[in-house]
Amino acid sequence: MAGTVLISDKLAPEGIAILEAAGGITVDNRPGLSPEELLEAVAGVDALVIRSGTKVTQAVRDAAPNLKVVGRAGIGVDNVDIEAASKAGVIVMNTPGGNTVTTAEHTISMMLALARHIPQANASLRAGEWKRSNFTGSEIFEKTLGVVGVGNIGSIVCDRAAGLKMKVIAYDPFLTPEGAERLGVELVQLDELYARADFISVHTPLTPETRGMIGSAAFAQMKKGVRIVNCARGGIVEEEALLEALESGQVAGAALDVYTQEPPPPDSALLAHPAVVATPHLGAATGEAQLNVAIAVAEQVRDFLVDGAIRNAVNVPSLSPEAAGRLAPYILLAEKLGSMHAQLCGRAPSEIVIEYRGEVAELDCTAVNSSALKGLLAGVLDVPVNTVNAPFIAKERGIKVVEVKNAAASTFISSIRMTFKDAEATNLIEGAVFGSDIIRLVRFNDFYLETVPEGNILILNNRDVPGVVGRLGTFLGSQGVNIDGLVLGRINHEAVSFVHTGSPLNEEQLEELRGLKDITGAAMVIL
Repeated sequence: MAGTVLISDKLAPEGIAILEAAGGITVDNRPGLSPEELLEAVAGVDALVIRSGTKVTQAVRDAAPNLKVVGRAGIGVDNVDIEAASKAGVIVMNTPGGNTVTTAEHTISMMLALARHIPQANASLRAGEWKRSNFTGSEIFEKTLGVVGVGNIGSIVCDRAAGLKMKVIAYDPFLTPEGAERLGVELVQLDELYARADFISVHTPLTPETRGMIGSAAFAQMKKGVRIVNCARGGIVEEEALLEALESGQVAGAALDVYTQEPPPPDSALLAHPAVVATPHLGAATGEAQLNVAIAVAEQVRDFLVDGAIRNAVNVPSLSPEAAGRLAPYILLAEKLGSMHAQLCGRAPSEIVIEYRGEVAELDCTAVNSSALKGLLAGVLDVPVNTVNAPFIAKERGIKVVEVKNAAASTFISSIRMTFKDAEATNLIEGAVFGSDIIRLVRFNDFYLETVPEGNILILNNRDVPGVVGRLGTFLGSQGVNIDGLVLGRINHEAVSFVHTGSPLNEEQLEELRGLKDITGAAMVIL
C-alpha cells in the first residue's frame, strides 16, 4: 500500500528517519502549518502524523480524500474528531506508552511544587524579597492522595506517591479490587475520594462523561484545604468553579499543566491567582518522551502503510501482523458472506447474528465482524465503506450486530455462520476455513453444500427433478456463457445450485432463466 505521510507538528528526527527509510513512503515534513495551509497540504496524503498542535477536524478530513490513518505522537486524541475520522474510514492511532513516565513525574513535581510554594517563593526571591513566612508549606508525608483514573499514567503516580509515604486512594470504575491490591492502593467511590483526599490528581481522558466532572458540586464534597493537580486534559476541571473554590478557601491550591483553552488567555484570572502553579502543557516535554513517541508513531504508521498492521488504534481493534495473518482467511470469508447477502437481498437487515464455531471462537473476532459489515454495506450504500467506518454506519442505520461464540467444533474445525434478519425474511449463510487459508461456502439457508465463494456465481433454486441441469446447460450455452463449476444442495425435493460462470448474467438473462421449467429462482452474485 505505502503512500505519502504529512508530518504537521514537530517530530524528533529519529521518527522522521524511520518513515523516510521505509520503501514506498514519501515524507512531507511541514510542522507549524496554519489551519488554512493544513487544508491544502492534506489534499493528497495517505497518512497524517501530529502532536497536540494540529487539529484534525471534519474540514481536514473532507480536504483529504485519500487519508487512511492519523498517527498521534502522544496519548491524548481530543484534538482529533474521532467520529468524523471513523465515519470516513480513517484509523486514528496514538502512542500510549511513550510518555507515561514523563507525565507521571511531572505530576509528582507539580504536587511537590504546590505543597511547598516553590514557584512563588522563587519569583519572590528573584524580585529581591526575603519573605519566608509567606511560603510556609505542607508536608506530603502521610497525606492522602486521591487518584482519579488509574491507567498507564495514574498507576505510575500511585507507585511514586507510595514511595513518598503518602496514603493513596483511587477511583477507577474499570479497576478491579485485585488490580488495586496489586498496585497497593485503596479502591474507593468518587464521593469518598473527594471527602478524604488532601491532594487530588486527575488522570482520565477527556470524554463527554469526564468533561467538567470536577466542578462546583465536586468541590463542595471535598475537605476544606484540598489541593488539585491536573496534568491530564484541560476541561476535566471546570476552571471557573476552581477559581471560585480557590477564592473561598475551599481549595488551598491548584497545579495545572492543561487548560480548556490552550494557550489560555493572557488575562486569565485563574493563572493570576497566587495559589496556582501553572506550566504550559509540559507533561510529555522531556527529551526521552519526545524521542519515544516519535519512534513509536513512526513505526506504527509505517507498519500500517506497508503491512496493514494496526497498533494502538483508538477507533478500531489493534491487529498485529501475526494476528492479521491468523485472522486473514476469516476476514476474507466474512466479507464475502456479507456481500453475498447484500447482493441477493438488495437491502440491509435489521439484525445480523454472527456465530463463530470451533477454533475461531477462541480468537478476538472484532475485525472479522467489521469485515462482515463492510461486505454487507458496501453492496447497498453509495458511500465508501471499509472496516473502520462499517460499524459506525451500521449503528447509524439501526443494524443490530450480535456476536455468538461456540468453541466446540461441530461439522467443521472453524466456521462462521451469519443469520440476517429483517421484516421480510431471515437468511442464513455459513462458511468454513480449511487448513490455514482455504475458505468455502458450506451452507445456504437449509441447504448444505461446499463451494468456493469467488467469482461469478449463479444461484438457482429449483425442484429436485431430472432435466433441470440439462436445460440450464442448454440455456447458458445459447447465451455464450461457460460453466466453470457446479455444486448442488438438496433437501425435501428442492435443490439449490451454485453455478460458477465465465461471465455474469444480466437481469434480462436471469429473468428468462426464471421462466424455465422447474426453476423457481435465479440470482447472480459476484465475489
